[in-house]
Amino acid sequence: MQADYVIVGAGSAGCAMAYRLSEAGKSVLVIEHGGTDAGPLIQMPAALSYPMNMSMYDWGFKSASEPYLGGRQLVCPRGKVIGGSSSINGMVYVRGHAGDYEHWAESGATGWGYADVLPYFKRMEHWHESGQGGDPEWRGTDGPLHVSRGPRDNPLHSAFVDAAQQAGYPATDDYNGQQQEGFGPMDMTVHGGQRWSAANAYLKPALKRDNCDLIKGLARRVVIENGRAVGVEIERGGRVQVVRANAEVILAASSINSPKLLMLSGIGPAAHLAQHEINVIADRAGVGQNLQDHLEVYMQVACKQPITLYKHFNLLGKAMVGAQWLFTKTGLGASNQFESAGFIRSRAGVQYPDIQYHFLPIAVRYDGQAAAEGHGFQAHVGPMRSPSRGAVTLTSANPKAPPHILFNYMSTEQDWVDFRAALRLTREIFAQDAMKPFVKHEIQPGEVLQSDDELDGFIRQHAESAYHPCGTCKMGAVDDPSAVVDPECRVIGVDGLRVADSSIFPRITNGNLNGPSIMTGEKASDHILGRSLAASNAEPWFHPEWQTAQR
Repeated sequence: MQADYVIVGAGSAGCAMAYRLSEAGKSVLVIEHGGTDAGPLIQMPAALSYPMNMSMYDWGFKSASEPYLGGRQLVCPRGKVIGGSSSINGMVYVRGHAGDYEHWAESGATGWGYADVLPYFKRMEHWHESGQGGDPEWRGTDGPLHVSRGPRDNPLHSAFVDAAQQAGYPATDDYNGQQQEGFGPMDMTVHGGQRWSAANAYLKPALKRDNCDLIKGLARRVVIENGRAVGVEIERGGRVQVVRANAEVILAASSINSPKLLMLSGIGPAAHLAQHEINVIADRAGVGQNLQDHLEVYMQVACKQPITLYKHFNLLGKAMVGAQWLFTKTGLGASNQFESAGFIRSRAGVQYPDIQYHFLPIAVRYDGQAAAEGHGFQAHVGPMRSPSRGAVTLTSANPKAPPHILFNYMSTEQDWVDFRAALRLTREIFAQDAMKPFVKHEIQPGEVLQSDDELDGFIRQHAESAYHPCGTCKMGAVDDPSAVVDPECRVIGVDGLRVADSSIFPRITNGNLNGPSIMTGEKASDHILGRSLAASNAEPWFHPEWQTAQR
């Protein structure tokens, strides 16, 4: 029950660190509360709506009543299984924009600019589409994380991209390459027809080494002696025991559980800890604060032609898709169906994209409920850099009690301005000639909703989380009172303790967070090992007229 490094959480970042630290000859113990990822519900890409809605694989977190969304409580799924949220997510792979990382570096996360993180994205990737367009110079070819693309054989995928070009937006061969801005094919973490989670990419190979082990248990707190983290107290099989760390304890338990664990361990806002009668070891005001997420709506359109995935959306159709996947790992089951993407700027003066599109050739909700109209398609659309900030706080000193989560969604006027723009720009794309053979009518919001007030009402009622919580253990300069970890991922004020997962993001990145979370694990491993990859001198693309033109 001891190792050089004890990692809490076998999620996207934790798996990457287990792999790299054990590869370097260090002994590693990974603590994970969830169980196995075996079985088709996780491994079959098209089944993605199932594990996210199962208590066996999901922590089941919910937000508090969100005051600016009519008091709705939004679900906040987090993976409780090896692979963490990479085992229950939509498998969409986005690095984020170069501008995101420049902002990190400028806000105090020195050494995390785009030139610093790009080599880690390349190291972690095994890019499979170099012959299909894309940007091979910008991509990695022999990393553990396989990244591929869907077949895009439904005509709606190319119609959506063509319509965007007709509306004046650029096409991009590879939004993870030099140019993110524009429309084109979407990347996914799928390999050989199955979900390529962090467990498949990193943890399972690491566990084959003698110096890496996995312990199933609930982490209760970090054990700190004389200002130094020396282990983790866990509960398993009804018994409480301590897993000792000879070198360091690393929290990679998610943007919800990492701050919760810090606070249970006496690291956090002193007044809040005192309310729960927790002894204060380090008064860090930023722990649990700075919570961010992406909100999105599903703009749904009824389709004139019976070509959507709805034709498979019945018991027999699903059985056929499932059987083909089980026996051959091919067919519709082998894709997450998010095969076309877009990144645009909401207005002139925005330096890089702040709206993202996931296009889907079926009108369906994340919980698997199809639209009543039958054949349809949808664009998931939402702003990328909301100024709203929320917090994760304790409800109790009991480690089994869920934390209080308030995202504070849509709490600024800018949120509403950006979201209305996203809806109107989407309508404009769907109105182009390339979509005319397919567009029957708008299902939601519905053509009747046009004014600001009408769109606001729709957003208030229908906006959903894109499940990208982050920021609650912000990385920054040591003298920044709101920072929780320094640029080496070390918790400020405690020795031998690091945090490395999406909680350390100073600001949310552009797009889905699994890629940046794995990169964080990769880069944190090098900080722990006292080494780093040479910075890149690649020049990313920014729209030359961003100051004066929206497209």
